[in-house]
Amino acid sequence: MDISLAHYLILGAILFTTGLFGFFLNRNNLIVLLMSVELMLLAANFNFVAFSSWFGDTAGQVFVFFVLTVAAAEAAIGLAILVLLFRNRNDIATDKLDQLKG
Repeated sequence: MDISLAHYLILGAILFTTGLFGFFLNRNNLIVLLMSVELMLLAANFNFVAFSSWFGDTAGQVFVFFVLTVAAAEAAIGLAILVLLFRNRNDIATDKLDQLKG
């Protein structure tokens, strides 16, 4: 059995929908929300690498490095905000965060 591009795309779609369900079904915990966003970004990166490998072009793989850099910065800033919220409020539940309203 040969692994084709469709197999990679199906796996990327499964990862993306898992992240999407995690984002919409659990809106209480900010850590789970951040993990779901990271899972969706990694699924998109997986598709970039699959297309890049399938077409023999390295542009998709180079783009993945830029996306991973932005995702790492987003995760670091998001976790820093979570630590600050937990120190100030002793809770990170999203339904109790009313101070962030503008």
